[in-house]
Formats: sequence, structure tokens, C-alpha cells
Amino acid sequence: MILVIVGLGLQAELWFSDDGYRKTLKLRTAVAEQLALNDALRERNAALDAEVINLKQGVDAAEERARTDLGMIGQRETFYQVVPVANTTR
Repeated sequence: MILVIVGLGLQAELWFSDDGYRKTLKLRTAVAEQLALNDALRERNAALDAEVINLKQGVDAAEERARTDLGMIGQRETFYQVVPVANTTR
């Protein structure tokens, strides 16, 4: 009889204490969230690594990046800037 009471007491502590089953569930949830975040960051890092390799090995990729980010104009190209007409009505 005493063993049953001790067993029930230990089960109650396992299920209802802050360090028991609830904490285990919270930790499992936190681990799952962290794994999902790590996967997303791993994919982003792989894309950045591919871009770095492409920029190091390919002149075309560096030129494309310079065009979009820095506004580079090629040697055999002509730059035209279109200025909108100012509204002069008074």
C-alpha cells in the first residue's frame, strides 16, 4: 500500500511539477522551432555561398551586380537620362 502511495506521488510530481512533463513538452517545442529556424538559415547561407562563388568566378555576375547596385555603364553603351517635364502652370 505504501508503495502505491509513493508511486502515485512520484507520478503526480512527474506530470504536474514545473520540471516534469510540461517542461519536456516546452523544450521539445523550442527544439522544433530552433530546427526550423536553422533550416531556413542554412538555405539562406547556401544561396549566399553560391552567390559569392559566382561573383568570384564569373565576370558576368560581377558586371550584373555592378549594373544593378552601382549603376555601371559599359564602355560601348550610351546612357540616356529622361527628365520629366516640370509642371509650370501658374
